[in-house]
Amino acid sequence: MKAAAPSPIYQSSADYHEIDDCGPQRKAIREGKIELHALSNGHYPGKRMNSNILPGLANVGFWSCRSSQDWGLDSHRNEGLEIVFLETGGMGFEVDGRVHLLRAGNLTVTRPWQLHKLGDPNIGRGKLYWLILDVGVRRPNQEWTWPSWVVLSPKDLAELTRKLRHGEQAAWMANAQMRQVFRDIADCVLLWNQPRVGSRLAVAINRLLLELLDVLAEQQHEESPSLVTRRRTVELFLNDLVENPLSCAEPWTVERMAAQCGMGITAMAKYCKELVNIGPMAFLNQCRIDHAARALQETQSISVTQIAMRFGFNSSQYFATQFRKRHQMTPVQYRSRALKGGRLLPR
Repeated sequence: MKAAAPSPIYQSSADYHEIDDCGPQRKAIREGKIELHALSNGHYPGKRMNSNILPGLANVGFWSCRSSQDWGLDSHRNEGLEIVFLETGGMGFEVDGRVHLLRAGNLTVTRPWQLHKLGDPNIGRGKLYWLILDVGVRRPNQEWTWPSWVVLSPKDLAELTRKLRHGEQAAWMANAQMRQVFRDIADCVLLWNQPRVGSRLAVAINRLLLELLDVLAEQQHEESPSLVTRRRTVELFLNDLVENPLSCAEPWTVERMAAQCGMGITAMAKYCKELVNIGPMAFLNQCRIDHAARALQETQSISVTQIAMRFGFNSSQYFATQFRKRHQMTPVQYRSRALKGGRLLPR
């Protein structure tokens, strides 16, 4: 068996930094908490690539979290340039001690070996794409050496390198072209080992770098005030479902939710997917189950059927089915464990 290559190490003065081992992420994958698809050319989770194909591409992939998580990535460093795109959902992101709240459509860039962390403290719901591209940096002030398959013109590549090396901003809004490129990259990950997919992935990453240069060059970011207001309205409505059991008990339909937020069904569904990575009714169902789980722990004298009805379920059988899907046990088993001293907070 071929021995694993040693981990890249970065030296700064007397300090040495090894790359992140992705321990919390690997554990979450094993436990089925996230749906992850990735390609790896080294030490990261994912399907192993042939090292002769796209050398320098350390890791590329995407994950989807449709429910709240109980883990986050610790502060860590990567040997390469890391580009991350959050398509849906929201989560905390920290770089060099500065904390950002990422929302749907945000893009982050971290330089090689730059200290950063994803999660505040836990990973949030959402669909997240990333790639890590090794540019040969192992010492301070080393020149970046891009892989030979990166084919931007020398002028454009020099401009991109300068902006990435000297810029302080960590988060931007991705443009429409970048969003599509990340989806194309995800398709390549899913179809890996099919004919010509390696070439398609190389083309997609080059397109991504060119679009990134445009985003970095813009500096000013214009947003439609009406768009921001509409999404904020949906965000407040969803937060109320999370925090207020009485709101969850309302006989909501998608039509009623949309009317409450002052918009059509299509817009409501779109903003909901952006914010929490699932549709309005699925999110409502999760919130109802979570409120019911707390009630099962805290109010032992009320029957399971009464709790189901209290939080908007018309059938105790349907409630039990949905509860088992979310907590891998029946409501009765959940309550029994709580009575025995096992405090079980909703996920």
